[in-house]
Amino acid sequence: MKIKSILLILIPTFLFSSMEIALKIAGGSFNPIELNFIRFLIGGLALLPFAWAYLRKHSILLSKTDLLRCAATGFVIVVVSMSLYQLSIQLTDASIVAIMLSANPIFGLIIGFIFLKEKLSRTNIFALVLTLIGLLVIIDPFHLKNPIGITLGLLSSIIFGVYGVMSRVHSHKIGINALTMTCLSFLFGAGELAILMGLSHTGLASFIPKNYSEFVNIPFFQGITWSTLPLILYISVLVTGAAFGLYFVAMDEVGVVQASLIFLVKPALAPILALGVLGEAIVPRTIVGIVIILLGSAITLVGAKIAYGVISIFISDSKKPKEEVERQMERDMENLPSDDQPNKNKLTTKIHDQLENQKEVQAELKEEIQSHRSSMQEQKN
Repeated sequence: MKIKSILLILIPTFLFSSMEIALKIAGGSFNPIELNFIRFLIGGLALLPFAWAYLRKHSILLSKTDLLRCAATGFVIVVVSMSLYQLSIQLTDASIVAIMLSANPIFGLIIGFIFLKEKLSRTNIFALVLTLIGLLVIIDPFHLKNPIGITLGLLSSIIFGVYGVMSRVHSHKIGINALTMTCLSFLFGAGELAILMGLSHTGLASFIPKNYSEFVNIPFFQGITWSTLPLILYISVLVTGAAFGLYFVAMDEVGVVQASLIFLVKPALAPILALGVLGEAIVPRTIVGIVIILLGSAITLVGAKIAYGVISIFISDSKKPKEEVERQMERDMENLPSDDQPNKNKLTTKIHDQLENQKEVQAELKEEIQSHRSSMQEQKN
């Protein structure tokens, strides 16, 4: 891998992993809702030149329906998910929130399955179960010390998964790339949050309970001084703007799988950074949970290679018919786009390589896998 490709992965990985730490530090000087507003307003403006260039290059004119789609997506990510996220950071350890947020792709799989009828392969289910187990180990629901903060963090991660699905669906319907969709969502979300912040200065604020004073008279830019400006710029321009931008560039340059390493490393790197900067201790159960979540993430990335190894073991032990392997392979192939023949061939190759390493079942399954590969090649020709 070239140095440029490595940097495209390493830089956003560090920025995303330091996000919760920077927000926790800034939380001492800013109202949490105000900080959320500033972050996405400046972050969206940082991405705006790239989004504008893309729209002009492809001569895209956004209709009212397109703008409504962007506004809805922005409301979910900025107003709901990231507001809950910012509140959770103030109430519990930054490292715990970072780990929970990293699980949002798994929640996205569930949401896509329920609302979009997207198929869940055995690989995805396996990764989902491992991720949920890892979260339970870290949270330790039987000995919760801060249930409100953890609950808000989980809700934020689940809703972030909703945002991921909405962003993917709406960007496809509008006909724009992910970076442009992200920019528009950030700016619309910041605008919607600004309206709600303005309402907190009206008589409606009298209905807010006294225990939630942070939602009354929410400031817009209070606390920005020469001493806090570098931190604000780091959070807004680098962590929110540049990190997302580089992530999308990485997907184009090195591929989706390699770019996904950014969120694979985050659950492990964020607690280490939190330990060094904030002094947050890493307890043994957190380490165990991180390992389980990383395993679930790895299966999501290289799923077929691992999952079929596990499947082959169970087939060897229970003597299930060979047709079950073929049916599962066909279901996984259906999850790939119809025109994505190269990845289908790669998936078949991975399955074949893994089964060759399973000496106990090699004689029984190798012929079936080879037959499936030949069938796919005939379809290609």
